[in-house]
Amino acid sequence: MAVKHKLIFGLTLFLIFSLAMPVNAEVEAPKKQLKKGILAENITCKGGLNLIIRNNGAPACVKPATAERFQNLGLASIPVKFTDLPKESDQPPVSKEPTVQFRDAQDEIESIPASRGAFANFYITDDDLNIAHTGVEIIETKGLLEFTINGIPVPGPERMIETGPDTGVFFAKLQLPDTINGRPVNQDDIVEVRYFDQSDASGEKQVLVKSIPLRNTYAQIQTSSDKTRIGHEFIVRLYEPDANRDSKDVDRIPISRLEYRGEGGIRITLANPSFDANSSYLLETGENTDIFEVKIKIPRQLDGKVVHIGDWYEIRYVDASTPSGTSEKIILKGKIG
Repeated sequence: MAVKHKLIFGLTLFLIFSLAMPVNAEVEAPKKQLKKGILAENITCKGGLNLIIRNNGAPACVKPATAERFQNLGLASIPVKFTDLPKESDQPPVSKEPTVQFRDAQDEIESIPASRGAFANFYITDDDLNIAHTGVEIIETKGLLEFTINGIPVPGPERMIETGPDTGVFFAKLQLPDTINGRPVNQDDIVEVRYFDQSDASGEKQVLVKSIPLRNTYAQIQTSSDKTRIGHEFIVRLYEPDANRDSKDVDRIPISRLEYRGEGGIRITLANPSFDANSSYLLETGENTDIFEVKIKIPRQLDGKVVHIGDWYEIRYVDASTPSGTSEKIILKGKIG
């Protein structure tokens, strides 16, 4: 029978193969459970709360919506146990399509945190590897998976593990190396993953390739105009998911958090009245959009210095809650036109 194979990427979902702890009448705090020697992924939470594992390895019990948000932002993972896996009757039917395809872009990982020791987690659905239907398969990845960064081969996981008995879905985790050719991994480095499918629908071998850029942060800055003219209003737009704390309300970011640097040693924040901002905050463009805006204009003088046509400038924002757990500068470079 023809089987559809998929190579599916995800940043934060770790599969933990363990049995659930019995739930006591009174559940202790995660820290107390850790002190008793219970593994982080086996922590029990009170009713109505979900367990997450932060990027630093610390467990926490949070509301389901918070757990999902932390996972989507790449700040934590939600452990999955055998008891959480769908029953066989709940599994979607196996596709009979003749080719191997990647999932649509909106469902794929778009970047990996560019930090030492960061992980890229992914799934492979390949029923050809599902031989022992009553047990969990552990497959050697040699000859099946290859990883490179900027074309340079890097060590990958030696094994991938089936997510449950007879699922045909295999999980593997790539840990980024500290350096590539003697230098640290950087933003915009490209991780390329190759999966060598030994037998497609027609019985032929084929290779699946997925390229993923490294990013230090998810935050981004842009303006509403390619040219910034003296005395003309323009919009500064910041994409910052971490600042979207209330999905049912419009959030805001003080404009003092954005720094302006220009020629001649200009160094001030957008809160300086010279910019004539229409608000002292970057306001979210709507409920749960993650996009924040403020309208400003460049005056003839800034910080006591004359601004000239052709001068360069930068608008800087420090993202203090990145997926890599570091503070990263987001810099927009422009020119006075």
